[in-house]
Amino acid sequence: MSSEPSVLYDVPGPRARWRYRIVAVVFCLVVVVLVGLAARTLADNGQFEARNWEPFTIGTTWTTYLLPGLKGTLLAAAISIVFALILGAVLGIGRLSARRPVRWVCGAVVEVFRAIPVLIMMIFAYQVFAFYGVFPSGQLPLAAVVVGLTLYNGSVIAEILRAGILSLPPGQREAASSLGLRRGQTMRMIELPQAVTAMLPALVSQMVIALKDSALGYQIGFIELIRSGQQSASYYRNFFAALIVVGVIMVAINFALTTFATWLERRLRTRGAGSGRAAGAPAVAAADADMFDGAPGVDDFPEERGAGRRPD
Repeated sequence: MSSEPSVLYDVPGPRARWRYRIVAVVFCLVVVVLVGLAARTLADNGQFEARNWEPFTIGTTWTTYLLPGLKGTLLAAAISIVFALILGAVLGIGRLSARRPVRWVCGAVVEVFRAIPVLIMMIFAYQVFAFYGVFPSGQLPLAAVVVGLTLYNGSVIAEILRAGILSLPPGQREAASSLGLRRGQTMRMIELPQAVTAMLPALVSQMVIALKDSALGYQIGFIELIRSGQQSASYYRNFFAALIVVGVIMVAINFALTTFATWLERRLRTRGAGSGRAAGAPAVAAADADMFDGAPGVDDFPEERGAGRRPD
């Protein structure tokens, strides 16, 4: 165990460590007992019987219920994430604008849409689109879900980007200004790429939230995975099995998205470091060459060649 003191809390002593181990063991035992009781109750009610799981081995269950719902969930999440990233970038940069009216307008938009629940925005958008006939009736639920997710997640992403840009060292902005770069060029070429890379885990977390919030669209008739799972459960009378299957699918999708984001973040950081070395090495070599080019050497002073040599 490391002997370095912790800056967050006092390092526990031997007695405290024993107490922590006892508490952890007791907690694990309580969890195991509760899980066992829940499993026994479910088994007594026949939830683990094979007849409840057989429908998911039939192709029609997937083609009729689960796959259309999964398609709706992924479609709504993909469209809303793209639009939310665009809206978040515009609002986040606008909140850092040098013009005060732009900052006020972007700040007001962000605060308003962050405070309104997503479901209310979906219902409001659905009613407006239906009243004015903006979209065909078959596309109304999808459009309302996308609008609600875009407005909310775009506002949150704007704050994430703004926090990432403000966390950068101010020396970069000053160096860019000394090189003659305008504020927009500094933001686009220097600050925004670094902020996106640094805030990528938070951005992915918000994307996962957008994916899960698409389930709220069932209130306005949107066909998504959870609604399809409930319809399948109502038909086959296997609610517990349907919820387990839907939960596994959602966990798999979110895990894949998180894994991809981790890989992308590592790749961006590695490529950034590699490009910095590749760009910096020739510059350093050229600087060294310029530094020593033309400098007086031994060959320039023949009379100095024997200086310091021990006479024969």
